[in-house]
Amino acid sequence: MAMAAGDIENLIKQAFPDAKVSIEDLAGDGDHYAATVITSAFTGKSRVQQHQMVYAALKGKMGGELHALALTTAAS
Repeated sequence: MAMAAGDIENLIKQAFPDAKVSIEDLAGDGDHYAATVITSAFTGKSRVQQHQMVYAALKGKMGGELHALALTTAAS
C-alpha cells in the first residue's frame, strides 16, 4: 500500500511543528520518496540521531506503507 506525500509531511510536522519539510516522490509510485527536514529540534544532534528522530515521527510506517525514504536533515 502506498503512502501520500502529504501524509508523510503531516506526520513529520506533528513531531516537529517548526520544521520546513519538502517531500519528493522519486518514482511516481507513492512508495519511494526523498524528504528534506529542517528543524531546530535537530540542533546538537548527529545526522544519525536526526534520521532516527524522523523515522520515529513516521510511527512505524517505514518499511510498511512507506517502502523507501531518502533523508536530508539539518538544524535550523
